[in-house]
Amino acid sequence: MQALAVVLFPILLTLFALAMERFESRLNRVGVREQEVQEFVDQASSAEVATLASDGFPNAFARFARRRRRVDGETAEEVSLLDDHARRAS
Repeated sequence: MQALAVVLFPILLTLFALAMERFESRLNRVGVREQEVQEFVDQASSAEVATLASDGFPNAFARFARRRRRVDGETAEEVSLLDDHARRAS
């Protein structure tokens, strides 16, 4: 029985390491850059933080990106007022 464990343990450990490597490569492809996360943390509105808590980072970051695109045509203060109004309406 011990001989079987001695033979199977390295094989199982190798298979586990290969599976974790595949999983890690998927995470690296889907991952978000550190700069994007830092920008979100520094500039996110309370509604975007609430979205982060309820729906996760991808949805919160998409909402943040939409607001940033709107800022190009409006002032940040106007966008903040719009976000507050939208939050109260929901």
